[in-house]
Amino acid sequence: MFYYFIRPVARFIVWVLNGHLHVNHQDRIPSGNYILAAPHRTWWEPILFALAASPKEFMFMAKRELFKNPFLRFILTHAHAFPVDRDNPGPSALKIPITGLKKGNYSLIIFPSGTRHSTELKGGAIAIAKLSGKPIVPAVYQGPLTFTGLLKRQPLEICFGDAIQVDRKVKLTRENEQSLDEQMQNAWAQLDYEQDPDFHYQPK
Repeated sequence: MFYYFIRPVARFIVWVLNGHLHVNHQDRIPSGNYILAAPHRTWWEPILFALAASPKEFMFMAKRELFKNPFLRFILTHAHAFPVDRDNPGPSALKIPITGLKKGNYSLIIFPSGTRHSTELKGGAIAIAKLSGKPIVPAVYQGPLTFTGLLKRQPLEICFGDAIQVDRKVKLTRENEQSLDEQMQNAWAQLDYEQDPDFHYQPK
C-alpha cells in the first residue's frame, strides 16, 4: 500500500524539480519479474528506474547504515528495500531478492558495481539471476549528476536494453562470471551509445 502511495508522490516531485523524465525502449522489458541491472551513477537513480518501469513494483538493496535512522528505515522498509552490509553481505543479500523474485511479488533493482565510483562488477546480480531463473534487464541513466543540474531541468534519460537470461545449468566459475560481466558491460555501453553517441560518464 505504501509503495502505491509513495510512487505518485515521487513522480510529482521529479516533475516539479525537473519535468523532463524520458523513458526509452520500455517495450524491451519482459513480462513477469526481472532484475533491472544498471551502472550506479547518482543517488536518485533507483527512484527514476522505479518510475520508468511502472507499474512494476521493485525491491532495492540499501546499505545497512541507512536503516539506523528511524525515519529513513520506515520509508525504506515500506518501499521494499532491505539492508545489506557491503563489507560482509551475508546470505540474506541473495536469499531475500531470490525469494521475492520466485514468489512473484516484486522485481529487483540492483547496481552490480555497488558504488557510484566503481566500474568493477560484483557477482550478486548474476547469482541472483541464476538461482531465481529470472532475466537481467540492462538499463542506463543519462542526465545530471548533481542536484544543481537536476534543478536546471537538464533532461533525465532512462534507456532499457534487451533481457539477458542466465542459464541455470551454467556453473558460476570465474571464467563464466567474467563472460557474463562483459556481456552486461557491453549491453550498458551499447545503450549509452544508442541513447547518445557522445555520452561519457564522469563521476562527481
